[in-house]
Amino acid sequence: MTTAEILTVLQREIHTTVFATVDDDGLPQTCVIDLMLADDHGLYFLTAKGKSFYRRLMAKPFVALSGTKGADTLSSIAISVRGRVRCIGRERLDEIFEKNPYMAKIYPTPESREALVVFQLFQGEGEYFDLSRLPPFRQRFSLGGEVLQEHAYRIAAERCIGCTSCLSVCPTGCISSITPRAIDASHCLHCGNCLSACPTHAVERT
Repeated sequence: MTTAEILTVLQREIHTTVFATVDDDGLPQTCVIDLMLADDHGLYFLTAKGKSFYRRLMAKPFVALSGTKGADTLSSIAISVRGRVRCIGRERLDEIFEKNPYMAKIYPTPESREALVVFQLFQGEGEYFDLSRLPPFRQRFSLGGEVLQEHAYRIAAERCIGCTSCLSVCPTGCISSITPRAIDASHCLHCGNCLSACPTHAVERT
């Protein structure tokens, strides 16, 4: 999936997400925020200038957010994003109300919307994790020119002796049966079993 496709799923199909920010004391704070728009340039959400969420965003313009959909764990898709945000004022506010008509019931008049401002998450990285298919599927993505930092397990070919220690403890079967072994990162749960089991310390976390 492209980044734009993942962000569209996050905005349209999940929509309500949990945001994490940092307060003045450096402590984490969370709140539930609806994602109003998504496009090739990022995600868009709004808040009121009187809220502490607004003050945290203006003081430290970074967020992490997560959302999930599904009837239960084994039908769930989860998407997480973290990155930089910026206030774009009232830009795209009319579009947000047009595409999210329920907002008019919360802020019914133009006067009541005066406090609202729009934020854009314009640069960052994230992960798409699909447990609705087995083995689970994982995909990293980035937006706004962010350099994608891969966090995964790999097997150093020069230290792999071809034993089956890692294969026997992998819950998803994402390790190849050919020597030297290799890990398919798209199906890895990051459980760390292979790292603990390898007798030659060939498994590394990048």
